[in-house]
Amino acid sequence: MEPVHIPVMRAEIIEAMKIKNSGIYVDATVGLGGHAEGILKQAGNCTLIGIDRDESALAIARERLKEFPNVHLVQESFSHIQNAVHGLGHEVVDGILLDTGVSTLQLKSEDRGFSFLSDAPLDMRMDMNQKLTAGDIISRYREKELADIIWRYGEERFSRRIAKAITTVRRKQPIRTCRDLASIVEKVIGRRGRIHPATRTFQALRIEVNKELDELSTVIEEGTELLAQGGRMCVLSYHSLEDRIVKNTYKKLAAEGLFRIITKKPIIPGEDEKRSNRSSRSAKLRVLERVQ
Repeated sequence: MEPVHIPVMRAEIIEAMKIKNSGIYVDATVGLGGHAEGILKQAGNCTLIGIDRDESALAIARERLKEFPNVHLVQESFSHIQNAVHGLGHEVVDGILLDTGVSTLQLKSEDRGFSFLSDAPLDMRMDMNQKLTAGDIISRYREKELADIIWRYGEERFSRRIAKAITTVRRKQPIRTCRDLASIVEKVIGRRGRIHPATRTFQALRIEVNKELDELSTVIEEGTELLAQGGRMCVLSYHSLEDRIVKNTYKKLAAEGLFRIITKKPIIPGEDEKRSNRSSRSAKLRVLERVQ
């Protein structure tokens, strides 16, 4: 059964991309196809290239988008965007969308290990064909490595204490499930407010498993090389580490004179969307346009 999926800021993205009927557009994180569907409904004769690492998500997107012509779905990491586009015979495109959030499918799947509320094994792989899992990191990385990852990618101020607790527990017994790890973190930090204390630690592990920040820098630079004049790149990010990369990479590209930043400040969801779609609350949309 398809998970409930509400694409974040779909209307704002459609407007920002300036979609035209003859255009070629890449949804480089197509997921369950919510944003792609919006693009195709806006201009049904456009060409849509959807990229995702997750073959399960692609299967759902393929079913969702089957009524539209000119849809090409590719299982690939978004950092390989040029290979995907060139492989389909296109040299340039008119718009690129990146939504860096974790999909509903991944969060809700019992065996994917993304949610700290589940008894699933610690996994967190977006591409199930890759070898490294969150469980590997928790069981093998040294205490200092764990602390550095949790601090760098989770911005968690209790990172050293959490890493020490993890290594102490694993000497006595394996840490196998998401709930096992979440319980360890909760004992270290305690409950503070509405946000689960393990949120930052799980974010850090997911980023490390999937090399998300390295991938993001690469796809922005490679993707912008594909844009035709007037083409736009839209990036949705959900935490400060991602947004900082998008902001700084856009500034670097704009300084070279080939691009201009459309969003001096990021576009954020309206209050109605924040209330109806909890996953949108931290979202920021930044837009870049090729000028020559």
